[in-house]
Amino acid sequence: MSTQGGQVPVLVLKEGTGRTIGREAQRSNIMAAKIVAETVKTTLGPCGMDKMLVTGMGDIAITNDGATIMKELDVQHPAAKMLVEVAKAQDNEVGDGTTTAVVLSGELLSKAESLLDKNVHPTVIIEGFKKASEKAQEILDSIAMPVTFDDDATIKQIALTSLNSKGINIAQEHFTKLLVDAVKQVAEKVDGKYKADLDLIKVVKKHGKSLDESELVKGMVLDKEVASSQMPKIIDNAKIALLNAKLEIEKTEFDAKINIESPDQMQLFLDEEERMIKDMVTAVQKSGANVVFCEKGIDDMALHFLGKAGILTVKSVSSGDIEKLARATGASIAASVKDLKADTLGNAKRVEEVKIGDDKLLYIRDCKNPKAVTLVIRGASNHVIDEAERSLHDGLCVVRNVIEDGKITAGGGATEAEIAKGLRAYAVKVGGREQLAIEVFADAVEAIPLTLAENAGLDPIDIMVALRSEHEKKDGKRMGIDVSTGKITCMCEKMIIEPLRVKQQVIKSATEATNMILKIDDLISIKGSKMPPAPPGGMGGMGGMGGMGGMGGMGGMPY
Repeated sequence: MSTQGGQVPVLVLKEGTGRTIGREAQRSNIMAAKIVAETVKTTLGPCGMDKMLVTGMGDIAITNDGATIMKELDVQHPAAKMLVEVAKAQDNEVGDGTTTAVVLSGELLSKAESLLDKNVHPTVIIEGFKKASEKAQEILDSIAMPVTFDDDATIKQIALTSLNSKGINIAQEHFTKLLVDAVKQVAEKVDGKYKADLDLIKVVKKHGKSLDESELVKGMVLDKEVASSQMPKIIDNAKIALLNAKLEIEKTEFDAKINIESPDQMQLFLDEEERMIKDMVTAVQKSGANVVFCEKGIDDMALHFLGKAGILTVKSVSSGDIEKLARATGASIAASVKDLKADTLGNAKRVEEVKIGDDKLLYIRDCKNPKAVTLVIRGASNHVIDEAERSLHDGLCVVRNVIEDGKITAGGGATEAEIAKGLRAYAVKVGGREQLAIEVFADAVEAIPLTLAENAGLDPIDIMVALRSEHEKKDGKRMGIDVSTGKITCMCEKMIIEPLRVKQQVIKSATEATNMILKIDDLISIKGSKMPPAPPGGMGGMGGMGGMGGMGGMGGMPY
């Protein structure tokens, strides 16, 4: 839209379109992102508080997991949605550090706003942030410490550090052992490096008992029951057949008509069908299998014969579970009963049906060196179990990260303090206006230990002064905040350690999201959608153009 020499304004955009441009657009975006970051800020660290999230349906989630909070929040502001994406990316990539990434993004934007107020151009800030991010990655590499696959004590401490900030403090030692054992069990060496696919660790949640009674099953647990009451419920020294075929007579793919002229012919017809099903069951028996898991359906007559033969059978098993069973038991998936042979069968010490509350589960226990395992979570209520599952996800991810990368860093804000120190020294060398951006990047990174101190009820100013002082010393790079004592101590001695990959991803995702938001200087909302409120008058407002009130009243966008 434009006006020239007092002429009638020319409508370029559709009537009713909202628009905010320039500094106001940047302020609106930064404000929305900062508010989202403030929402999760209090959940950071071992002393972080929980959030109770109530959905429109009345469902309740109580959590301090950043990824869950961001996912459940119904964020509508476009800039705030970018921070939700940061949390998702962090969760998908490394599984932990979601709150840290969102808090850092909010701090970077807050610091960038102070530079914008001093008329530093957004492009200069973006370039400075890019350089700071690259330098931060170099600093992380230089302070990382190696850890080996067999160093169980260190790996358990890494898992414990992750679980410390979660809502399952009551059973964190027990869960630490479970998740380290689980990841190590499914880890495989590929080209000299370990790889651990977390999809091979199945998590089953069952209400009842307590968190301490959760267990790791060296095999699989299926939410299924034995297909027939005639079958045995327990099989020891199981020989397991996996079938991707129906145990029933296939129906013809075309219409067929059979003329039966006497009851004898009818009986022969039925006898032949029974013989065909018997042959299928005989083929299963001949293979030596005493347990059958079938992905497809099984005829009632086939179930009868399998029951008489004492073969424990489960039907309609999902394809994902069949694949995990193959990895756990060492069985090959057969496309037909004819393909079943002794060497295609898997093994387990015991297969049994277990009743938990009103549900029946099938346990395939103690497989020999299984490459798929199951974690069974028990707990007093569904809220406890759900939070335990979220905590386990983060714990499994950090253990996987350490096993795959073999590198760790100190926790408790020590790494962030060292990055800030390195960036301030680097900023002086860069010089120019970009120096300002690098310096505020360092300040933003220091917000992580500052928040840890605040959430622990400590004096943040005293803590930061002491932390900076320790990091100026020769051996101070691993000094961090001990939230239990309120003192600055060596994090490695306290065994508060984290995977290097988590810290690297936090810096990457926060910087990329911040730079994207800073580059925006124009928000255009098509008719029907809402925009953040525009300022009165000026180019952003466009409210004073007669008969065009739709363009001025842009309505407040909820975030």
